[in-house]
Amino acid sequence: MAALALAACPVPGLAEELTTTITNSYGTPGGLIDMPTAEMAPEGQISASAFHFDGFGRSTLTFQATPWLSGSFRYSGTEDLTPSFSTYYDRSFDLKLRLLKEGRYHPAVSVGLQDFLGTGILGAEYLVATKSIGPRLRVTGGLGWGRLGSRNSFDGFGSRDPFRFADVGTGGDVDASDWFRGDIGVFGGFTYDLTDKFAVAVEYSSDGYDIERAAGVFDRESPLNFSLTYKMAPEANLRLYSLYGEDVGISLTFGLNARKALFPGGLEDAPLPVAVRDPGAARDLGWATQAGARETLTGPLGETLKQDGLNLVGLDVSGRVAHVAIHNPTYDQTAQAIGRTARIMTRILPASVETFHITLTEKGGVPTSTTSLKRSDLERLEHAPANEALAVAEFSSGLKYGGLPEPVADRFPRFNWSVAPFTRISLFDPDNPVRADVALRFRGQYELGSGWILDGATSVKLFGNLDETTQTSNSRLPRVRSDAAKYAREDGPRLDWLTIGKYAQVAPDVFGRASVGYFEQMYAGASAEVLWRPMDSRLAIGGEVNYVEPRDFDGGFGLRSRTTPSGTIPQVNGHISAYYDFGNGFHGQVDAGRYLAGDWGVTIGLDREFENGWKVGAFATKTDVSAQDFGEGSFDKGIRITAPLSWLLGKPSRRAPTAVVRSLTRDGGRRLNVKGRLYDVTRPSRRAEIEDSWGKFWR
Repeated sequence: MAALALAACPVPGLAEELTTTITNSYGTPGGLIDMPTAEMAPEGQISASAFHFDGFGRSTLTFQATPWLSGSFRYSGTEDLTPSFSTYYDRSFDLKLRLLKEGRYHPAVSVGLQDFLGTGILGAEYLVATKSIGPRLRVTGGLGWGRLGSRNSFDGFGSRDPFRFADVGTGGDVDASDWFRGDIGVFGGFTYDLTDKFAVAVEYSSDGYDIERAAGVFDRESPLNFSLTYKMAPEANLRLYSLYGEDVGISLTFGLNARKALFPGGLEDAPLPVAVRDPGAARDLGWATQAGARETLTGPLGETLKQDGLNLVGLDVSGRVAHVAIHNPTYDQTAQAIGRTARIMTRILPASVETFHITLTEKGGVPTSTTSLKRSDLERLEHAPANEALAVAEFSSGLKYGGLPEPVADRFPRFNWSVAPFTRISLFDPDNPVRADVALRFRGQYELGSGWILDGATSVKLFGNLDETTQTSNSRLPRVRSDAAKYAREDGPRLDWLTIGKYAQVAPDVFGRASVGYFEQMYAGASAEVLWRPMDSRLAIGGEVNYVEPRDFDGGFGLRSRTTPSGTIPQVNGHISAYYDFGNGFHGQVDAGRYLAGDWGVTIGLDREFENGWKVGAFATKTDVSAQDFGEGSFDKGIRITAPLSWLLGKPSRRAPTAVVRSLTRDGGRRLNVKGRLYDVTRPSRRAEIEDSWGKFWR
């Protein structure tokens, strides 16, 4: 009660953001132990934590999406909680919202939902206040419902059943009927930094551990908890706990901040400087009348671009105007590719050429957008802030200036290949929560020109234990994804994908794709797509239709029957999709249509993206199948994280692998995996994306 009073009363202190990289035992930002605080992590912070004490384990991934909102995904295990499992594993999601920033005389205030999407075994809600008093002391007090209202509580509004988890059916659904209902518990505590490396915490817990005590797996002797934190690094912490007068616990947290660069400024080689023309040189047009002038320029321009990691696709040049088409396989910051191309053009092209049109291309030479610059502006602004160059740049469709310039002689066809190891991961198998295979993949891509692409990959398993997967599905839908274990049991070389596709810009704002072949591990067939994506619009709309046949489990060229124990896999599926840029790094996507299992529904996704390429998002799909037909989990949902290699290496790279974490592999709400969908292909050349990366224009 004293902590609650101190946190809520106008005690003079330091007005600050109240951020921390320390997480509590649930893996959420805060310096207390089992109890929450009003603290937040720094914006963009991604933390992974593991907590253990006798019979209990929690692994949590937390993302600070904005300064005022954090989300967490947790996988916990409790030994002997139910007679059905030696260890009861459970998945849960949390949200925490800051209502009030700390001021000099008032605390920060946050509200939170704990385990609001799942069985509810850890379910709780809370309202909490935290106040800093001096540079080292932070005091917290709060009110809790659910688990956090099971001790030291008073009557609240309505009632709730703490043992609801035992009878939640398929689980995984949102049930708001219990939120902020039932007894209200009072909790509090404080943290104190002994030194820059060590901190202590004391808390009074309002969690009675009723479920665990009823199962006989825990004996709560005291409401007091204590901890000692060792700050190994700014974003890595080791914590030791004394818990409820009964056990000793330990946790380890590692984190990174997606907004911070490991190598500020980058490690790439410096670009060539702009070549400033001599006074009066721009009047010399004699070169333009010479035979073979274009061919004379093509070689040096292409070679210099190649040295900077860019490919020359086409060139048209006249006395005053030059139009180049490039392919950028190197720079994840699109403006950097445009800036380097413009610098090189000032060094290679004759002095009379004043206007530069730079067209970006993808997928065998398809134009996606054009940036136009004046050479005199480049000469004038090279050492000025980048936003001054942005103010004089013009952006337009890739077709505005008559489509692609005349192709260079040796651009197509072109073959690219790579060999690299990768991992296949299976999560949340009750017998082994993490299984993985390490494999070696050979990938080849043959660009035929005019938008034609032949793309394929084959892989061979090196080692791993995915073949031991025992997950079974209780879905009543056709087995469109839950047969993944059968594919994993084949250890021989497999064809990962092999497709031939045609891409085109069919109108200034409209793109098209048609593909046929083996799309992924499980399906082959044909796919067609169209995308309306105006250059200056935040909105894009697309449509896709697919015809599929399931592949043999051995990963070869064969196909298998569409009949599964729970139904026949439909041959046709597809979606209408809308994409919207909300600004401030938030991007939304809505897909509505028919999924692989024949169910109809909608997928909603929201991602927070940072200018350096990091992306963290969540998605959920609801279809016309019932929770019972879907099976455990009730509906498809998950989180996804994209980590750009350029952030890790400090050098430009367009490679950015994405990890998708689903709580379960089920059959409802699942789409065909198609590489090279149009929105992903064309998005880097949108005006908004170019402008967001313009800070790299002169790099």
